[in-house]
Amino acid sequence: MKELNRLIVNGGVLSPGELKYICEMAEQLGLNAISFGSRQDIIFPDKIDQGQLAKFDKIQVVEPGKASIENIVSSYVSADIFPSTPWLTGDRYLYILEQFKHNLRLRVNITDPRQRLVPLFTGHINFIASAHEDYWYVYLRLPGWKQTQMYPALVYSWELDKFELAIEHILKEEPETIETVFELVSDAVDTNNRTVDEPLEVPFYPFPYFEGMNRIGTDKYWLGLYWRNNLYDLTFLKAMCELCAESKIGKISITPWKSFIVKGIPISAKLQWEKFLGKFGINVRHSMLELNWHLPVANKDALYLKKYLVTNFDQNDISTYGLTFGITDYESSAYYFTSIVIEKNKQPELQGDFVIRDTYNLLYAKNFDPNTRDYIMHVQDVDKVELPGLLMELSQLYFDQLGQEMEVELSEDDVCEKKEELVYQCLDCLTIYNESYGDRIQNIPPETPFEMLPENYVCSLCEAPKENLKKITYLKKSNA
Repeated sequence: MKELNRLIVNGGVLSPGELKYICEMAEQLGLNAISFGSRQDIIFPDKIDQGQLAKFDKIQVVEPGKASIENIVSSYVSADIFPSTPWLTGDRYLYILEQFKHNLRLRVNITDPRQRLVPLFTGHINFIASAHEDYWYVYLRLPGWKQTQMYPALVYSWELDKFELAIEHILKEEPETIETVFELVSDAVDTNNRTVDEPLEVPFYPFPYFEGMNRIGTDKYWLGLYWRNNLYDLTFLKAMCELCAESKIGKISITPWKSFIVKGIPISAKLQWEKFLGKFGINVRHSMLELNWHLPVANKDALYLKKYLVTNFDQNDISTYGLTFGITDYESSAYYFTSIVIEKNKQPELQGDFVIRDTYNLLYAKNFDPNTRDYIMHVQDVDKVELPGLLMELSQLYFDQLGQEMEVELSEDDVCEKKEELVYQCLDCLTIYNESYGDRIQNIPPETPFEMLPENYVCSLCEAPKENLKKITYLKKSNA
């Protein structure tokens, strides 16, 4: 896999001033766009003139083939806008990230198990929030390890950096088990650990819609932006940073899905932001078919394959809500973190002018939940033309089994009767309007029929117009 220049972005969090500075640097290097990486870093697709780069001493760029420096992945981007652990606020993330002052040699993830946008287990060290305030589960998959193992203690929020440094220092011992790691770390540093009193539970949530202008509470919005080609125009980004400053927005968050989110847009600035997006011709209504893909950076073949598959899904009117797809190949060493993986095989080495068509394997995560880290081979060595039908088959399998695991685990006391209920679902963000509950945000009282909603009614999350809400039937559980 082609190595690229990477710019380290701690936890995927930038101030508008920092992003503008990076854009100015990229312009000096002759670029007109930048890309985002899967570890919430920034990628420069072209060779960098080191002489020009030296003028920007605030930037830490990791060159291809140089000593390993890794980025921290965090789910700060999800804080306050998606389901979250109550004590883990956006401010708490920022304080924790501020601890890490040194260049990391290991990949670190700092995540909330109640969100689905940021993967939990793709680091060497994975800190996952527990129910105990300021304490974290730790799951390790150190270099050379084939499996992820749980550290037998909860680690304190204000010691994550110290813990990571201790792990780096013991790597020379080449520990092979979690028990050895625990002994070595306990001997090396004093930590304020806590006993693991219950196993980590990672609830299943469908993959969220993360694009467009969406409401936070009653007086703010968040904006998600996504480019198909992962080439973000520098002129647009610089103008956006200036608008952030005008709107008193302090942070911009990169996602692992080659996109970014701006949180805290005041309601008074919403119209100004909408005009700004219109001026640059920005599309914020991509289908979920587009948004749930993870591709290697700067890989034109992967981008072409995605377009081919998404077009087939669209033509067949297929829903992939809740699923995620990844494209990888035999050269990739990244851990999977999508529901379904399309893996390109290595072509055999043949003499002569033989042309061999590419073949692919399809894998899917157990229960279609990548957090299980358990992947099942569905088919092997299939041609590209077979992929759309097989992926639609897997999508149907996902919807057929959705919810079955939960129902199996119910005790006799929890058995519920299922009743059908009509609701109205937004085609853009999948938010539901239920007549029984009304819409408190827009002062719509309970028991208000959909037909009685005003014509200017909009989706309470993404503000799509009323006609974008489609009547659907879902099964509601009630106590028998």
